[in-house]
Amino acid sequence: MTRLTGSALRVTVFVGENDTWHRKPLYSEIVHRAHAAGLAGASVFRGVEGFGASSRIHTSRLLSLSEDLPVAIVIVDTDERVRAFLPQLDALVTEGLVILDDCEVIRYVGRDTEPAGDPGTDAGKTDTEGKKRL
Repeated sequence: MTRLTGSALRVTVFVGENDTWHRKPLYSEIVHRAHAAGLAGASVFRGVEGFGASSRIHTSRLLSLSEDLPVAIVIVDTDERVRAFLPQLDALVTEGLVILDDCEVIRYVGRDTEPAGDPGTDAGKTDTEGKKRL
């Protein structure tokens, strides 16, 4: 289990949802490689509208332009681990934008990593399906 608190580095990758790597969605390849590299976490967010270096606006509002919406892949870990992962991103991202931001991790806890009943958790509450959380 990865523990992460304090200073960290966030890398955000902006690509199109139709971008691929060997017939697989590029965002999926990036997330799976980040996982294989042991990074603390990665998430993909689908945009509803945007444009990039091509200056073409992609939007979900117009049916004809909604085929290649922007996606952002956000990865957070220590400075050293993120920078070690950058060569993989360099090889994968042929079109898009990759940015780095310093950030501070306040809380990083998985579902099964905190003891039940800890005051900072929502143990005992119910989830969206009405099941008790442990």
